[in-house]
This record gives sequence, C-alpha cells and structure tokens, in this order.
Amino acid sequence: APLALRPSSMNDQQAGVGNDRTQQSLQEAINQRLVETGERERLKQLLRERLIECGWRDELKERCKRVVKERGFENVTADELAREIAPLGRATVPDTVKAELLKNIRTFLK
Repeated sequence: APLALRPSSMNDQQAGVGNDRTQQSLQEAINQRLVETGERERLKQLLRERLIECGWRDELKERCKRVVKERGFENVTADELAREIAPLGRATVPDTVKAELLKNIRTFLK
C-alpha cells in the first residue's frame, strides 16, 4: 500500500489529492519511475533510519509486546498483530518525517 506522505496538517485539496483515474495513473507512473531508478529503495532506507532515530520503531515494538503479553503468545498471530498495530503505526509517523520524504520525492521528480 502506498504511504501517505503529506503532512497531516495539509488537506486533500492543498496536497493536490484527487480520486480520479488521472490521479491513480500519475501515482503509478511516479511509483514506476521511483522503482526503476532505485530511488524507492533509497527512500525506504531513509524512512527506516528516521523512524528509528525518532523512537517510532521502539514505541511500536513496545506496543506489540504489550498486545502479545495481554493476549498470550499462543493467542495472537503475526497477521492479527499487524492488522491491529498498522493503523497506529501509520497514524503516529511524525509529520517531520513525512515532510522530509515528500520533499525528497518532489526533488526527485524535478
């Protein structure tokens, strides 16, 4: 699934987000170019580094441990844990990290 890369302080109109086929085609073309050039992997590595630096990864890891402890190791699957934790993970990515990635993508597309 694509990452939401705009700061949460921006609304859809400010970010230029639409729900039409043109928007989807544009996103697919950008993603293809990112993959073909290797930029997507570089951005993923940058994201990993920033999330570790800000403590986001450790916070999510602790949350996972709490869920497993509450339910019992035998009573929770990795898929269930991922389904429960993923929305929290997406919602708690710092706006500064999202903004940095967006800036990098915009620079790449120029």
